[in-house]
Amino acid sequence: MTHLPQEQIWDEETAALYDKPGTGVYAPEVLGATVDRLAALAGDGRVLELAIGTGRVAVPLAERGVPVTGIELSAPMVARLREKVDEATIPVVMGDMATVRAEGTFTLAYLVYNTISNLLTQDEQVACFANAARHLEPGGRFVVELWVPELRRLPPGVPAMVPVREDGYLLVDTYDVLRQHVVSHHIRFDEAGGREARLGRSPHRYIWPSELDLMARLAGFALESRHADWQGGEFTADSASHVSVYRLPES
Repeated sequence: MTHLPQEQIWDEETAALYDKPGTGVYAPEVLGATVDRLAALAGDGRVLELAIGTGRVAVPLAERGVPVTGIELSAPMVARLREKVDEATIPVVMGDMATVRAEGTFTLAYLVYNTISNLLTQDEQVACFANAARHLEPGGRFVVELWVPELRRLPPGVPAMVPVREDGYLLVDTYDVLRQHVVSHHIRFDEAGGREARLGRSPHRYIWPSELDLMARLAGFALESRHADWQGGEFTADSASHVSVYRLPES
């Protein structure tokens, strides 16, 4: 299976649909908890968001007085961010989050909402941890929000599942379990009976929590905490996602 380059996936059409104020990860109780936790972890230091996108998290974090810098591959996503804040408020370095370097050092780097899975090989994901470590001061933290692979819901011999069915929207995930790849097919349609549907696809490489911890160790991090959500819920075998905080040694 071949995949489009990430620059083509996160294009102008996708960027235009990305922000959904008030719902899902934009819901005040979710976004508020995310910003609260990151601000507390940042302390008085500078913060780096890898794959900053349209600034869902970075903008309210900056409004708290936290200095935020971003790295982003997609120019259309940054164009949307620039409709909210200027370069002086939130500077952004264009490029791949696994390799691009931002100026200075930071007390906190973070990746939210499954973004590390957009890197489609294990080597790229390992490189992302190493890149985060290069940006951090001694004792700095790297926070990763990531979903837990849902293979328990995948019957033997069936390569796809439907995780979400909402009014006007259908999510179909197709799996390649040998390469740990999943392609999310986002189907948007008119519930009133219109014939046209809009299809978007996004490929991912899923990561088990234990594999993520090993990637962190290779970059010099140790796991400091893991919770089921930004509110600090207990992470269990039934958790659908996790927020993992990794920390570098103090010296």
